[in-house]
Amino acid sequence: MSEAAKQMRVLVVGATGLIGGEAIAIGAADPRVRILGLSRREATLPPGTRAEMVVADPQDWAQSIRTLKPHVVINALGTTWRKSGKSEEGFRAVDVDLVLEVARAAKNAGATDFIHVSSVGAAASSSNFYLKTKGEAEKALTGLKFRRLDIVRPGLLRGARGGDRRLKERAAIIASPLTDLFLHGGARKFRSIRGSEVATAAIAFALEKAGGRFIHENDGLHLAAKRYRRTLESAD
Repeated sequence: MSEAAKQMRVLVVGATGLIGGEAIAIGAADPRVRILGLSRREATLPPGTRAEMVVADPQDWAQSIRTLKPHVVINALGTTWRKSGKSEEGFRAVDVDLVLEVARAAKNAGATDFIHVSSVGAAASSSNFYLKTKGEAEKALTGLKFRRLDIVRPGLLRGARGGDRRLKERAAIIASPLTDLFLHGGARKFRSIRGSEVATAAIAFALEKAGGRFIHENDGLHLAAKRYRRTLESAD
């Protein structure tokens, strides 16, 4: 069997975002992984990055996914209230409808595992629209019955996002080294986390063999990323 045939085909959807871009860079450096990227616009990749990128309109993503034939999908897709036109319908169209379209297309194309980047506090029963929407997406994904479903619930994401940051979000990131110190016990899950750490954990989940449904919050994400880095070190 060729080396390419042995590699896990991992598709990153939302390749131009903070976590998606980091996942592509990290996965592309792992010889066990063949990274595929799907986005609606060109993604800027580090020189020498080994990745197959597809740029297409979302209405054509199902066909693109059938062509790419991934084993695992990392869904880092998401919008913001501002980008959605400050519309609940527009927000839901991306964070629920498009996510489910991607998941269904992936399953139909033969993908067995799905890794979904959600949000800390997500719950379909929440009175908060943002968290309710995230929770509804999680619930719907569970119903698709992938062999393995990893639901990733990070808190405030740190990392370069250019002009996508809102003033309040920038202030929260600056204050996070201090505010994180006050989050203990059950509140630890609300601590901030670097986008690169979440992406590293996502690649780790893509290589897991156990099936089931798993929810990962702050501490679990750090542990998964740490274990992944150790496997790379031991391989060297």
